[in-house]
Amino acid sequence: MSTARTEEEINEIKANILMALETVIDPELGVDIVNLGLIYEVEFDDDTGDTEIKMTLTTMGCPLADILTEAIIDVLNEIEEVNQVEVKLVWYPPWTPDKMSRYARIALGIR
Repeated sequence: MSTARTEEEINEIKANILMALETVIDPELGVDIVNLGLIYEVEFDDDTGDTEIKMTLTTMGCPLADILTEAIIDVLNEIEEVNQVEVKLVWYPPWTPDKMSRYARIALGIR
């Protein structure tokens, strides 16, 4: 049973989750899913440690959904505070290259 954490501690856990997600690389593009703008939301339940990741893909028919989901679960299971991980694919708002970070744009040669 966890003790209640402060909002600051919860935000730090969410930051650690995002840092872990930056290690998940899209195999087709060679850039991590955070900088590609695929992660829309991170929810962390302090009481249970359950974590929900809302993410999208660059296209609806993207064949990497299962590979990326497994990679996300693997990296988040390394975080002590995280218990269960659920990855939800969402399609709204639709992904566009505008969601990519400056780093991703440079890595992919997009202006």
